[in-house]
Order: sequence, then structure tokens, then C-alpha cells
Amino acid sequence: MNSKSIVIEQEYDASIENVWNALTKKDEMKHWYFNLPEFNAQEGFEFRFYGGKDENNQYLHVCQITEANSPKVLSYSWRYEGYAGNSMVIFELTENNTTTKVRLTHSGIETFENENSDFAKSEFEAGWNYIMTIALKNYLED
Repeated sequence: MNSKSIVIEQEYDASIENVWNALTKKDEMKHWYFNLPEFNAQEGFEFRFYGGKDENNQYLHVCQITEANSPKVLSYSWRYEGYAGNSMVIFELTENNTTTKVRLTHSGIETFENENSDFAKSEFEAGWNYIMTIALKNYLED
């Protein structure tokens, strides 16, 4: 892993099964992640969704599951339709008695086009920090 990767570790007051379901069930994902039209935690499954920091800058995300090892590891490729680059997102879950630690790694961000500031590492850091430390935490613990 290089210094351009984003790594966030967060502990949740939730069982590993509840965290896994939040990461892999589209009806749960819409509450803290994105409202995906389809999602299936199986290797090879491709999912697409629009997202961006505001309504005027929406990008079609194209992702493909590369590993789904319930309830320990979920990984998928992450790229943008019409743009160069491909990255990898990995969620690793570890159960600690009544809590679950999730380690998120997003690598390959440097492969995205440098001229688009929406794909800057700082933008991904802000997004993942919000998702992991606020949105998912609130969803799992409220």
C-alpha cells in the first residue's frame, strides 16, 4: 500500500453481522452510503450509481465486487464512467466481543485524472471520513 492510499479504522458498537449487513444490503446502504439501484455481494457483480459533492457535479461510479467473504472482507473496484483511472475499496471487519472494527482502504486514487479536482485525494478523504465516522456510525448505533 502506498502513501496515496486512504486508510480509516473505525470501531462500531454493533455485531459483525449487523455491520456486514449494513455494508452489503442495498436497503440498509441507502441510509448511510448511496441509494444503489442494485447490489449483490458476490464476486464479479457490477454496480453503478451517481454521486458527487453537489447536484451539478454528479459522476457515474462503476464498481465491481472483487471479494465478498462474509462477514470479514468486502472489496470492489471503483472507477468513473468516461474518466481514466481505476481504484480499489476494501472493507475489513474484525469482531471484538460486542463491537466491530472496520478498516477501510481506498487505493489507486492517484490513477484518476489530475486535472479534475473532484477526484483529488482530499475529496476522497473528506467523503470517506464522513461516511465511516458519522454516517455509518450513526446508522449502526442509533
